[in-house]
Amino acid sequence: MARPPVCKLMDYGKFKYEAAQKARDARKNQTNTLTKEMKLRLKIDNHDYETKKGHVVRFLKGGDKVKITIMFRGREQSRPELGMELLKRLADDVAEFGYVESSPKQDGRNMLMVLGPARKKTEAKVDKAADRDRRMEERRAQQEAEREAEAQLRAAHSAEPAHEKKRGPADNMDPDIDL
Repeated sequence: MARPPVCKLMDYGKFKYEAAQKARDARKNQTNTLTKEMKLRLKIDNHDYETKKGHVVRFLKGGDKVKITIMFRGREQSRPELGMELLKRLADDVAEFGYVESSPKQDGRNMLMVLGPARKKTEAKVDKAADRDRRMEERRAQQEAEREAEAQLRAAHSAEPAHEKKRGPADNMDPDIDL
């Protein structure tokens, strides 16, 4: 403790405002990982499975967790090993984009498994923004090339001499005028 004690006089309103600004900036930079859910049935068709798998891949690429639920109905409840096989197949198919966070477990008439993303949400955001910028740049370059080609076409068209048709007496609609 200093002798004599030292204190600083400050504007409390300004102090509160600056603290709120710092908190807002910290919130802006943080990312929250959402848990998306994908529901499947045990007797899923191959095309439907591929569609659901595509959604799971998209969620994992976006940096979100995915909760996979298989719903059993009627006699399907007596065959949980089929649900296990389906979930393992899905986990193997999306292994490059995520990992199994919680292994498949039976919960009443449902079987659950949670997949976590292989990379963080911030990395996914940065990659998505870079990809969007690259696509926009390609689109701009393509539009510029189209404009140049159109300008060249116009220049070539205007450089050609206009072939005027010789008018004859048959083209004259007014019989009083002789050509």
